[in-house]
This record gives sequence, C-alpha cells and structure tokens, in this order.
Amino acid sequence: MNVSKPQGERDYIPIADHALIGNLRTAALISLDCSVESYCVPNFDSPSIFARILDKNKGGHFSITPTIPSSTKQNYLPSSNILQTKFMNEKGVVSVTDYLPRPRHPAAPGSKPKPLLPWLVRRVECVRGKLPLEMQCAPAFDYARAAHKTSLVDDDSIIGEPQQKAVFESEKLILDLSYVIESTMDSIQPPELAFNFLDLSGKGHLGTAIRASINLEEGQVVTFVLRHLNPAHKKQNPYNLDGESLELTMPTGVPGIKPRSHDDPFLTKELLDSLLSNTNKYWLDWIRQSNYTGSWKEAVHRSALALKLLIFEPTGAVIASPTFSLPEFIGGVRNWDYRASWIRDSSFTLYALIRLGFTQEANAYMEFIFERLRNKNPDGSLQIMYTINGDKELPELELPHLDGYRDSRPVRIGNGAADHLQLDIYGELMDCIYLGQKHGKPLAYDDWVLVRELVDYVVSVCHLPDLSIWEVRNRKRHFTYSKVMLWVALDRGLRLADKRSFPCPNRTKWLTTRDNLYEEIMTRAWDKEGQYFGQSYEETDILDSAILIMPLVFFMHGSDPRFKNTLKQILRTPERGGLTSNNLVYRYDLKKANDGIGGEEGTFCLCSLWCVEALTRAGETDKVYLQRAVSMFEDFLLYMNHVGLCTEEISEAGEALGNHVQGFTHVTLISAAFNLSRTLAKIRT
Repeated sequence: MNVSKPQGERDYIPIADHALIGNLRTAALISLDCSVESYCVPNFDSPSIFARILDKNKGGHFSITPTIPSSTKQNYLPSSNILQTKFMNEKGVVSVTDYLPRPRHPAAPGSKPKPLLPWLVRRVECVRGKLPLEMQCAPAFDYARAAHKTSLVDDDSIIGEPQQKAVFESEKLILDLSYVIESTMDSIQPPELAFNFLDLSGKGHLGTAIRASINLEEGQVVTFVLRHLNPAHKKQNPYNLDGESLELTMPTGVPGIKPRSHDDPFLTKELLDSLLSNTNKYWLDWIRQSNYTGSWKEAVHRSALALKLLIFEPTGAVIASPTFSLPEFIGGVRNWDYRASWIRDSSFTLYALIRLGFTQEANAYMEFIFERLRNKNPDGSLQIMYTINGDKELPELELPHLDGYRDSRPVRIGNGAADHLQLDIYGELMDCIYLGQKHGKPLAYDDWVLVRELVDYVVSVCHLPDLSIWEVRNRKRHFTYSKVMLWVALDRGLRLADKRSFPCPNRTKWLTTRDNLYEEIMTRAWDKEGQYFGQSYEETDILDSAILIMPLVFFMHGSDPRFKNTLKQILRTPERGGLTSNNLVYRYDLKKANDGIGGEEGTFCLCSLWCVEALTRAGETDKVYLQRAVSMFEDFLLYMNHVGLCTEEISEAGEALGNHVQGFTHVTLISAAFNLSRTLAKIRT
C-alpha cells in the first residue's frame, strides 16, 4: 500500500510502481498514484505526448490525484489488461479504471467489426463517502519538443446539457479531452465539473495544460476520454486514421441530431459501458485460449497478457518494450530505446506464446518475418531489428532537453545498434520458425526456399566475429553465445528438412558445418584453467551468463560435466568469481569485460530466469539442482511489481531498473515456469 501526500513537489515514482495498458497499437504507463507517465501516439514508436517518467517537470502527464492524503492500491481486473487504482481515505474511496479500448474479436456473426477507437479512457467513480480530486492533463508533444495551443470549445459529441472539451493542437497532432458525468444511484445527482487552464510554463511546458477540481461523492462517476488525430484528417475524417469507410450512427430517440461516424460517436454512458465491457471481454477471451496447466499459473498468465500488449497488430511485429531510455543504473548512461522489433526478442516471445497455445500470434509474426526475408539485404543478411512496420532505419538521437529518470542521461530515441552484426539472431529465428512449423501454420515451399537461403547464409558467416546478444559497442569477438546460436540455426534447418522431407541440396554442407562448429565451441570456448565456458574465444576467462542457453536450445544436456562446471561458476558470488548475487544473476562482470559503453548496471532478469531453467535441466538427473531452481524462481517472483510485471534489471537493493515492461523478462519467466513445472511433475510421478 502506498501513501500519497499531495503537499509539495512530486518526485519521480519508482520504475516498478507502474502498470501498463494497451490496445495492440500503443501502450500507456500508469503510475501507482494514477498518473499517465509514458504514452506515445498513435503507435508504439511515435513521439510521446506524456513522458513524465523521463522528466518530472516538462515531460508531460495526465494525472488524477486526491487533494488530501490517501492510500493507494492498484490491480488489474482478473485475467485482463484493464487497470484499476483505488484511492482510500477515512472520508471516502475512489476507483479509477484505465484502459485503451479494444473491440471484441471476432465480431458477432453477420455484423460489421467495430472500429478500434484511438482513445485513452479513465473512469473515475466514488464508491464510498466523499473524496476531492484534481485532474491535470498536460501533454508535451513530440517528446516535449513541440509547442501547442490549448482551447476550450463546445463539445458536440455530448448529448444533453452543454459542456466544453479541451483541444490541444500541435503542428502534427491534435488531442481533445472530453468527459461524461453520470450517477449510479437514483438519489444522487451527477457531479459538476469544469475545465480550467493551467500554466506550467515555469516548469518548461511549451503549451497550456488543463485542470479540473472534482468533488465526488458515493455514486458519482466522471469518465475522461482523451482522443487524438492527425491535423490532415481533421475536417474530412476525424478519427478514422486507417482510412476505412465510415458507417454513420444516430443516437436512439434523439431527433434533430446530425449523424456521426462509428469512429467519432456520441459520447454516452451506454457507449462507455459498452467499451469497458467489450475491452474486458477481449482480454478474457484471449487468455482463455491458454493451455497452461502447470504451477505458478497466475504469474505465467500475467506474463502472457503483458507480452500480448507488446504486439503491434497491423504487422504482427513484437516490440522489446513500450518505453525508452529508462536507466539500467540510476544516474548512468545505459539508457536505450526498446520500441522496436528485435528478431531475437520477438523469436523468444513467440516461443513462449506457442508454448501456451497462442498460435495466431506466431502465425502473424511469421508473416512479418518472412516479409523481411523476401526483402533481405543484398548479402543475404537480416537486420537485428526493424521498426514495427518493418523499416530498417532507426537513427539514434539524444534528447538533451529531457532530464532523464532521476537525472539518468542521455535520453535516447532510436537505436544505433540496428546495423550491428549480431549473428546469434539466426539461431533464435530458426528455432522460432521450427517451433512455429510444429505448432502453427505449415511451412509452404516458397517459404522453405527463403529458410534454405538463410541457412546457406549462416554457413557462409559462422566463422566471423560479431557483437552478439549484449550489443557491445567496441570490438567484434567470437562470442560463445553467438556460436551456439549459429549451431542452432544449422541444427533447426536440418531438422526442418528431415521432418518435412523438403529438398535440401546443401544438406551435407550444413551437417558438416554444424558438427565442425560444435567441435570448435568445445575446443576454443572452453577455459582449461577455470574449467568453464568463457564469454568468447578471445577471452575464455571471462564468464557470461548468456552461455546458460546451452541446454535450453539442446546444444548439450544440463547434466554434461562441462556445463555443470560452468553453471557452478556462474552461481558463485561476484566476490568469488561468479555472477550471482542474492539469487539474481548479472550478465557479466563489468570490471573484467569491456563492452565499450561504460557505467554500471543491475542484475539481469533474463539471465536470472535462464539460470532457473538451466538448473531445471541439470536437475533432471540431480535433485539438488532442481531444489535450487525452485528456490531461485520463487525468489525471483518476489521482485515482480504489485501487478505482476517486471523490468529489465534489478539492483542490488532490489530496485527495478531498465525499460518497463520488458518482454524478454516475461518470455523467460513463462519458459522457466513451464519447464520447471513439467520437470517437477515428472519426478513426482
């Protein structure tokens, strides 16, 4: 429980104290004190309109806050991505329900599909007593770089008593903020509400904000609706951003009212009730498709719901995280933009969802990736990441006007690693294609030809050094992780050819290259003195927890003496030459491994969960490892936040670090829970 005291300046809220809502186009980060802290529109990678989490003064926010001290609690509705925040005080309790609308899918037989309304909806209801609140809507367009004009105009989307809405107009985007008032009790009148201008220029804002004082009593409800549109569509097509034909609608029993499109309807209580119900039903219907029956089901399903929020539905692309530039160390420089689709992250994401039975998402991503294969680089390679629309350009820029979370600079957008040579991506992709073939849509011959060309490319480059999974920014090396994943690419290509009897002219070459690569890894990555696998051929004395992937991709069994020695070394504390602290695992020792970035970082959630799964594999033949796996996994679950979400890293003090929500973390949580639960069940029987 969090206690909010409205007096004084509001400081940064801990990264962990945020939840996520979304509509498969974009997502919004909502803080525990009910402020929209990060929101990019209309898409994940669009410029932000709210980025208070990166600059508490001028980043932009949309807050609903009691004006008297209160306690707050936050939760998702069961099996849903609709968020509820409660403010509690001796005098009253107010509930705020936040969501981005989703139409039910599929639509009822014979009916037209409902449009996806690009709205942010915030329903505020007093459920006991009375509680005074203040609403502030302070957009900061284009990452707080663009000025805007604010006006109050008559709201023609409201039927009944005249009221005004706020319009925020910048050069490239327009927002309008409307509200609907109602009462849930016959004896109670709807609340009174009026918008007023709020000047925040002293904090660096480039346009006027809007505020409203709300004195709610039991049974009163006000719902805020924030909508956006491109100025080019303002006259002819207000909210139909996809350019589809519009069907007109008329409110029942209200003569003389001009019809409006389904994309710009009248705002009524009935409409908002329907939006909330349909959105909730969408999430319930989706998670019910899960076939997971193992232990830790609640954490697994919450992770699946979080991963679904990272999918860009129009193309099937999967982003790494909906946020950008949240620090991996407070005050440090490791601040990156993750609003792109990494082949590596996406492949692991689809692997996790396939395991749970969500094959539709796998098929959609396969379409996205095969389109990239059809337009690969002239040398036959793929980029390590693409935009959500499949574009290759992701220029990295710094935004010096933003302070950064708790003064963690620079704030970056775009990603300079897009043109890195990271050869491991071919292994992750081929593993994903292989699993998709087993559980999803069968591979067509023309697509097999593309896969075959990809494996041929792997044969031609597997001898090269690269920058590997951690995207080091100094020199290329023969990273052990990359070599293992190149082996995976060759292995899965051979398996696909065998299982589907596809023609494979270079089968012998693939097989020889795969086996030679295995021998090379066992020889050149093995540190004879330390008796463990090293980070690279050049530096075998440096540990890297990415090597924990070996048994997870069936490169070797977890009981292999070489792997067990490596695992034991990683499980030691950094002071004793290992990478594990408080049952959490670092990527590598920054004091020994120069990655060309500088600064510090926390333990890596992905690596901690890979370690759980590696212990599980070793535990198939040694119960001591299995007991450690359960202990480490249960410990890790304690670091999930109040709504079951997790960031990229965790500090030594247990503080969440890095972009939030981090897809890779939830992917590996699902995989670790799946395999640990299955292994425990086998042993019990």
